[in-house]
Amino acid sequence: MTDPVSPRPVVFGEVLFDTFPDGTAVLGGAPFNVAWHLHGFGAAPRFISRIGDDTHGARICEAMQAWGMDRDGLQRDLDHPTGTVRVELHGDGGHSFAILPDQAYDYIDPAAAHHALPADAGLLYHGSLIRRGASAKALDALAASGLPRFVDVNLRAPWWQADALLGVVAGARWVKLNDEELLALGGAGSLEAVAERFRADHGIELLIVTRGAEGALFVGAEGREAERPQAAAEVVDTVGAGDAFAAVSLLGLLRGWAPATIIGRALAFAADICGIRGATVADPALYRRHLESWGAGP
Repeated sequence: MTDPVSPRPVVFGEVLFDTFPDGTAVLGGAPFNVAWHLHGFGAAPRFISRIGDDTHGARICEAMQAWGMDRDGLQRDLDHPTGTVRVELHGDGGHSFAILPDQAYDYIDPAAAHHALPADAGLLYHGSLIRRGASAKALDALAASGLPRFVDVNLRAPWWQADALLGVVAGARWVKLNDEELLALGGAGSLEAVAERFRADHGIELLIVTRGAEGALFVGAEGREAERPQAAAEVVDTVGAGDAFAAVSLLGLLRGWAPATIIGRALAFAADICGIRGATVADPALYRRHLESWGAGP
């Protein structure tokens, strides 16, 4: 592992178990996955979320402790269960989700969340799903701190409406979404034209568009960067690939990497995550291999 990055990333949002058709339950949730990877890369994230007083909650605490993650931002809820999502895998390698309502992560306490902000916080990452419930107030409390925000858009039916979601994007410095989500929100036109219009309309410094097997597109005020990924040696499932991409993007933003550097490194790490079941892996060697390939500089 590397020395912790300073300033630190703050990751806010859901932690849950993805349950697969074969009965497997895999620890996940996009913000949790991002925090997990950032810790693997030595970035010392502060993860702020809420779990139930149940077996799944205990497993989350155990996993975070075993991986060495900071648990100071993890709240416990006596009235709501730890989050669960049913994952359906498709024959083409894709997946869909059934996201249950009224989970512990929907009730993150605002005062406790604000208290958990580290003094050396450098940015705030969150997804769009977390605003579906009472946790929206906690997010507002964190956003009021003035930290630059990285918003990860996730259009998960029935938990989104276009007007409300665009309100979440407003004021964000960086926004990540996939190509289908961009076209759903940004209107007609070529992907590049829609991306440039969406970025300009919402005052986004850097728009990150993931495109699955087609790679990714970065759009900023100074132009575009696009790259196709190298094929994964073996695709087990694509769950969590976007979260892996987001984690490396955050790391690159904290370290001042050029967009072309970020996009290549993020795609390479996401390809490795596609080679495992689920979205995270407790394998320090995986992170060390990428860190060593990057070298000391950007």
